[in-house]
This record gives sequence, C-alpha cells and structure tokens, in this order.
Amino acid sequence: MAIPVVNLAALDGEKRRETMSLLHEACAKWGFFWVENHGIDAALLERVKKFANAHYEDFLKQKFYNSELAKGLGPQTNAAEVDWECTYYLQHQPVCNINDFPDITAEFRQTMDEYIKQLVKVAEKLAESLSENLGLEIDYLKKTFSPPFVGTKVAIYPQCPEPEYVTGFRAHTDAGGIILLLQDDTVPGLEFFKDGEWVPISPTKDNRIFVNIGDQIEVVSNGTYKSILHRVTAPKEGNRLSIAMFYNPGNGVVISPVPKLLYPSGYRFREYLEYYFGTKFSDKVARFQTLREVFK
Repeated sequence: MAIPVVNLAALDGEKRRETMSLLHEACAKWGFFWVENHGIDAALLERVKKFANAHYEDFLKQKFYNSELAKGLGPQTNAAEVDWECTYYLQHQPVCNINDFPDITAEFRQTMDEYIKQLVKVAEKLAESLSENLGLEIDYLKKTFSPPFVGTKVAIYPQCPEPEYVTGFRAHTDAGGIILLLQDDTVPGLEFFKDGEWVPISPTKDNRIFVNIGDQIEVVSNGTYKSILHRVTAPKEGNRLSIAMFYNPGNGVVISPVPKLLYPSGYRFREYLEYYFGTKFSDKVARFQTLREVFK
C-alpha cells in the first residue's frame, strides 16, 4: 500500500488546499502517515539517533541479553504477555525527568532538548491543521490538550535469535493524541493493521517522520479520525531503533467528543490512562464501551 506522505511545508504555500485534503484523508482513512519538509534539521535527526544507539550499546544491551526474557526465550515463552524491547521513557512537559537517567550524557540531553522543542512545533502544526479540517477553531485541539503532556519512548528492538516465539511489541492503539516517530534507517518491524491486513512500515528515508493518531484524537473527532492497531515484530537481523514522541492531553484534561455522540464523555485523561494500562492489548471498541458505562 502507498502510505500517504504529507508535505508540511505545502501547508503554507499555494498547494495548501490539496495538502489539507490529503492530511484529512490520511487521518480519516489511514490513521497514520509520513510527514516530510517538517523543518527539523537532518543533522539534528542524525545526532538523536546516534546518541540513542550509543546509549543502548554502552548501558542497556548487556542488561537486556542477561534478562530472564532473553535467556529463557523459546517455545515456552508466552508472547501474549511479553515484549522483545529495551526501552525507557523521557518526560519533557509539564515536568522533565531526564535527571533520573544519570547515564545519559550531557550531549545527549542537549540534543534531545533541541529535538523535542522542534518536534513539539510540528505536533502543534498538525494539531492546528487537524482542528481546521474538522471544522473547529484552529487552536481547538491545542486548547483541549492544554497543558499538554509531552514524553518520548526511546526503544531498541534488539536482534532476536528466535523471533518466531515473541513480538517486539504487542498489537495496541496509542492512548494519547499525536504520535511522531523517528525510527531506524535500515531495520524494519513496525506494522499497522489496515483493511484486514498488517501493513509494514518501511525504515525511514529522506528524513521523514512517521505520524499516527492516538485514541484521544478519535474521541475528540467523534470517530472521524481513528487510532489504528499496530505492532512491532522482533528483528532477526540487526537492532531496530524507535524514538516516539507523544503529544498528549495533560493528565487532568477533560476529554469529550465534538459533538458529544458516540464516545464516553467528561472523563479526565488520567482516568483513561489508569483503565488503558490494564486493557492496552485488548479490543479498543470494548474499552470505549466500558468507559461509556463508567463515565456516562
């Protein structure tokens, strides 16, 4: 399948109308797409990937392969309960937690700070465009999510000797708002479920950033835009890098559809997260049905 590619620079040019139309179709029919010409310097993207890979090699690789999961991998592994990934979470807004990771070098911290500042601008640009496409005020999503939670999941999916026994990350939809992914240049593994089949997402090329829609965009848009089931396979050859930035509502933000029709309404995002983490790998529709009863 030809995954949509949205030229962000065209949103401010003579091709704005057709680009907005493409973005709307990507959100409504796909739930995921590439963005190019996003304004983030290619050299900065390379530094982010370089430091993330180096941090894994220096501090995380040996621990991962010494873990019970790695040592016990085989036919007895319960793939429904484990993920073949080495990961950590960095929070940026409203509170930064990077000081909780003393092994992260000053150069890596500075690079991530610069990268996240630029990536938040991309997320806000997308939020404005989605709001406009939905017929809302241009700052509707930005105001709805305010104050936003911004965090990054840095993950390595290590080379796996027996990938048939485990998944890199189990199938799920994302809980939050807009997810922007900087991923590996060479090793594949990300797959999205569309039209009854798993669609592989190719490694990054031409400095593109991959975007997908989270559950809260589906709720706010009343199902016009949908979060999509996705997973990561365990790589047989090489390590796969994934750096996913989440532009989410703040934990205390009250989420409701516009207009209120099909989805649960009037709940705090924190309450949704508490339920989500216990049902992350279950059916999304059933999750929303339960929430409708809880928050009606």
